[in-house]
This record gives sequence, structure tokens and C-alpha cells, in this order.
Amino acid sequence: MPLFLQGFFSPFNCMDTARGTASVGFVLPRNNKPQTLCQERMDQYARPAEAGAVNTRPSSSEVPQREVNGRLEQNRIDYSREKKKTLQARYIYGIIFLIINLKAWFFRDYGQKVLSHFYNIKACGIDGQDCCHTLGVLRVSLGCFIFFSVMFFTTIKTRKLYEARSSWHSEWWALKLVLLIVSMAVPFFLHSKYIQIYGEFARVGAGVFLVLQLVSVIEFITWWNSYWMPDEQKKQSCSLGLFMSTVFYVASVCGIVVMYAFYGRKIECSLNIFFITWTAILLIVMMAMSLHSKVNRGLLSSGIMASYLVFLCWSAIRSEPTSDSCNKEKANGNSDWTTILSFLFAIGAIVMATFSTGIDSQSFPGKLLSSVEFRKDNVQEEDDIPYDYGFFHLVFAFGAMYFGMLFISWNLNNSARKWSIDVGWASTWVKIVNEWFAATIYSWKLISPTVRQTKVMDHEDSVRQSVNVALP
Repeated sequence: MPLFLQGFFSPFNCMDTARGTASVGFVLPRNNKPQTLCQERMDQYARPAEAGAVNTRPSSSEVPQREVNGRLEQNRIDYSREKKKTLQARYIYGIIFLIINLKAWFFRDYGQKVLSHFYNIKACGIDGQDCCHTLGVLRVSLGCFIFFSVMFFTTIKTRKLYEARSSWHSEWWALKLVLLIVSMAVPFFLHSKYIQIYGEFARVGAGVFLVLQLVSVIEFITWWNSYWMPDEQKKQSCSLGLFMSTVFYVASVCGIVVMYAFYGRKIECSLNIFFITWTAILLIVMMAMSLHSKVNRGLLSSGIMASYLVFLCWSAIRSEPTSDSCNKEKANGNSDWTTILSFLFAIGAIVMATFSTGIDSQSFPGKLLSSVEFRKDNVQEEDDIPYDYGFFHLVFAFGAMYFGMLFISWNLNNSARKWSIDVGWASTWVKIVNEWFAATIYSWKLISPTVRQTKVMDHEDSVRQSVNVALP
């Protein structure tokens, strides 16, 4: 092969010169800088190779994007794990509340016989009587109230899952166990007069709890009505809602008839007859209001509310002291299995009512208790807490007062009999007033949109008339 071709095809045989003289294998460009032919060829092959090498490297914008996506995914996993902890924590608090309820029952019925070490505590009085029966229940209730009040003040205003207060709510169980033991022990060293004062406050706190529970129940009924009967296009849902409303109304009527048969058989039972008759009147009024053309809220919500009112009336009559004349369930001093089952069912109902109300912070104004507004129409972020911790513990604190009143039948002077709960005339009237108050709140919820709309229209008419008068 000629020499100039070797220089062209074999770049490793190229000769460079700095003198600018003509020789085989190189050319003299216009800028008078000598350059071999093979070097030009090498440059032609090198440029595509370098370009290919550059394309295989990740760009500076792609690397941070992948890192950001990785961090976001890790944050989602962490937030999901923290939310799971908080959701599990509320069940633990519910179990703690149940155990304290059983402790209150034990101190009321068997405390003086079993716990002889109370005799050595000065605040418990002679033979430990001030730490058992009614005062024993109030001491246990006060201890529970102290524990959940501390939890309320240490978790209020919590907003995000990564805050320390969120970890305190769902973790640190060993420390909270110590706090619980101390809270439950402190009331047993207080004088009985301070426990009596707490009992008076507990009546008010139990009333507040009943109001919170009523609001939660009514909000649930409203949600259920909108879920089963959302609009006219979903014919299947509307049909099912109509069927459910029929079932609830039939159950309510049957409940009225059964209460007349069991608790209003004689003229002497005039108070029971009044309770049952007034409940039936409330059912008719609520149904008429729901079907009114200006309200038109359907029958499902009023049917559910009717069943709830019948249940409250039945519970109130059941709380009356048993007698042969107005109650077929004769007084029986022995603790038969039906009484025990009713008692255990009542304790479970107390715990479930407290738990369901505590997690239902969406039914209440969020600005009242927390900086986070827990409303059903708000969009929650990933790092937001799933429920209001402060409201949750506050409801449990009021629930402690509530179960204290139920175990002593709202009477601070006399102790209830064994295996009984919420029995006595005070309990009866509390439930009856609760029933009437529930009917009032629900009725106002039905007519309030119409009343507000009427006021707005009247205001617009008055403004329009004033404008017309002002014009010449």
C-alpha cells in the first residue's frame, strides 16, 4: 500500500510536524496549521463516540428527580406506618377504658370484702367504706378522668403525624402505664368531701357527654340517609332506602305496642303511659315534618331517629325501680343470668358509645378544640393525623364521668344494688330528657334550612323595597 494511503487508514502511523513542511500523510489547511489526514479522520470518529458516551450518562435533572420520587415514596410508607399506629392506639385506649369500667364495678360490689388493705388508708375511713360502693366508683371515675385529661392537654392542637405529640399518643406505652397507675392511685388518698365535689361536677360532665353522643348519632343518621338516598337517578339505592325506612318505622311501631303491653297495662302506670304516648306523638311529628313539601327530607332519617327514640324510652322505663304493678319483670334480689348478661351488655354499650363518639371529630367544629378543622368536606394531606387526638381524649374524659354516674344511678348518696347499672328514678328522668332533647335537635336540623332560606328571602325583599323607595 502506498505511504500516503497508510497514513490515511492507519492513524497510529501518522507523523505530525510542527514545521509546516509538506510531507506524506498530512495537509496544510488554510490557517497554515499543519494537520495530518489521519488526525482529521480520527477527529471524525472521535466526535460521534464522545457524543455516544455523553448520552449514556444520566442528566443532571434526572438524578434529583429520581431522588425526590424516592423520598416521596419513603415518606408515604412512613406516613402509612404512623397512621396504622394511631389507628391501633385508639383500640388500646378503648380496652383501657373497658378495664377501668370493670374496676369501677368491682369496687362497687366487692371492694369492701376483697380489698382489706383499704383499711390502712386514712382517706378510706372506717373499714374502708369511703373507698367502696358509691365513693369507690367515684374515685375510680376520677382516676380515669385525670388520665384522659392529661392525655387531652398533651395532645391538643396536634396536626401532623411527625410531631412529637403524635408519637406520644400512639407510642410510649410503658410511660403511659405509669401515668395511668399514678392517676388511678391519687383519688384514693383524697378526702371523701373532695370526691363528693367531683361527683357534682361529674353530673355536668356526664350531661355534656350525652349531648356529644346525641350530635354524633344525629350526624350518623344524616350521613346514612344521604348515602342510601343520594339522588333520583340511583333507583336501586332509593328503593333500598325506602325499604330500610319502612323497616325502621315498623320496628318503631312494634316497640310502642310492646311497651304498652309490658309497662302500661294498668291505669296506675300513668307515668309510663305518658312516656310511651309522648314518644308516639314525637314519631308522628317527625314523620310529618320530613314529608312536608318545604322540608322534603325523606323517611329514612326520620325512621332511624324514631327507632332511636323508642329505644331511649324503653331504656328509661327499664331504669325504673321494678314493681309488680307496672313492670312484668318482678324485683329479684338474686343475680340470675339475664341480669348478668344485661349488665355486661350495658358496659359494652358504654365503651362503644364513648369510642364511637371519640373518633367522630368530623361531626363537630374542628376550630373548637384543635387547629385542624376535621370536616367531611376537607381534603386531608398525607401527613395529617387521621382523627383529632385532643377531642378523642376529651370525650373519654367525659365518658369517665358518664360511667361513674351510671354505676351509681346518678345518686351520690345511695349505692346501687349488685349487678345493676343505671337503675333508679334519677336515671329514668335523665334518659327521658335525653330522648326529648334528641327529638328537639333532630327537628331543628330538619327545619333549619327552610327557616334560614325564609330569612334570606325576607332580607332580600326588604333590601329591594328600600332600593325602589330610594329611586326617584
